Amino acid sequence: MEQDLEDFLAAAAEDAGKRVDVWLAERLCCSRSHAQTLLGDGRVTKEGTASRAGKVLKANDKVRGGDRVRVELPTPAPLEAQPENIPLDILYEDDDVIVLNKPRGMVVHPAAGHAGGTLVNALLYHCRNLSGINGVIRPGIVHRLDKDTSGVMIAAKNDEAHLSLSRQIAAKTARRSYLAVVRGNVKEDEGEIVTRIARDKADRKKMAVVSEGGREAITDYKVLERYGEYTVVRCDLKTGRTHQIRVHMEYLGHPLVGDPKYSPRKVPFAIDGQALHSYTLDFIHPRTGQAMHFEAPLPTDLRKILTRLRNGQF
Repeated sequence: MEQDLEDFLAAAAEDAGKRVDVWLAERLCCSRSHAQTLLGDGRVTKEGTASRAGKVLKANDKVRGGDRVRVELPTPAPLEAQPENIPLDILYEDDDVIVLNKPRGMVVHPAAGHAGGTLVNALLYHCRNLSGINGVIRPGIVHRLDKDTSGVMIAAKNDEAHLSLSRQIAAKTARRSYLAVVRGNVKEDEGEIVTRIARDKADRKKMAVVSEGGREAITDYKVLERYGEYTVVRCDLKTGRTHQIRVHMEYLGHPLVGDPKYSPRKVPFAIDGQALHSYTLDFIHPRTGQAMHFEAPLPTDLRKILTRLRNGQF
């Protein structure tokens, strides 16, 4: 048995010129390799016209604004990630979505070096069903948080919910805000960082701002509290690139406190990883159309940092 996504994916004018595999990965919030597998299996078709049949798309085809694309999903393969009885901090759950408060230190999905103990392993134990769009290693995962970033995130329990949430993220109607503690005194009270981000050529495990190539990345920030050597900021994502806030704040000259990858310096605070918390999430419920808003309580380590800063203990 195979599944068709009920609606077409529509390409916007700004998508024109992108490779189909890149665009499809963005729209489905899946890995590029998974998108290439769907394309290679002939499961992605551009809508035809009255006089021309639909075209089976290839990975290197280019998207045109207004294209309408149908994706035929294969029946999910037997699960490769295994269920594990790991406690979850659930903020909300129904038949379509589950909203969680992820702890710092938890990996979202299995990967090299992290075969178990992940959020996906916990979800598989807790949930009877999860969406299959993102493959058998990342079932239900619509967006990710870095291992050492805590806070609110959402998973989809079926493909319809996954597709709806992916569309909202692509259209920027699903909104995510983060609280971060950064080094130094941020000069402006608020601003917008607009760059392109790609893999760092010198270190493939890092991302970097680049002048050409890469993908557009946009972060809005607002200063909440100033403490001379440190600043507390709120960051609102307009795009969702890998390590986006960490890279953007370092680019601004104010790397995140405790960031082991982009600011590996000792800090006078007890925190294992970057001081970054996914604070709020807003989206439209995929079935009911209701506006949903969630806030994840700050973890203990971040609360203690804020208390010390406010008391001048640094």
